[in-house]
Amino acid sequence: MAEKKQQPVSDVFETVEPIGKRVLIRKDEDKKQTKGGIQLPDNIEIPTITGRIVSVSAEVEISSELPLRQYDKVLFNPKGAIPVDFEGDNRLFVVEVENVVAVFRKP
Repeated sequence: MAEKKQQPVSDVFETVEPIGKRVLIRKDEDKKQTKGGIQLPDNIEIPTITGRIVSVSAEVEISSELPLRQYDKVLFNPKGAIPVDFEGDNRLFVVEVENVVAVFRKP
């Protein structure tokens, strides 16, 4: 009986696609400077809960009730966000659409 060679399993993902009523958001970087221009120490940062939608699920994409599209800048509740260990900086989160509380639009 001939033995089959096992191919190595790669831990590298090519894409992350949310499923259900979810979107994939790249969180904006935490601010290291106040609006007044004061530089904050490295261990103190102003947490941000804004980001850009990287990908939307098929369900969100076809829904006319959900005004979320790829590349929208959004405000989201981080409590329900699921971190995705996809890149070294780990700023990707899968977020249910119920946790997206606002979309920034230009007039």
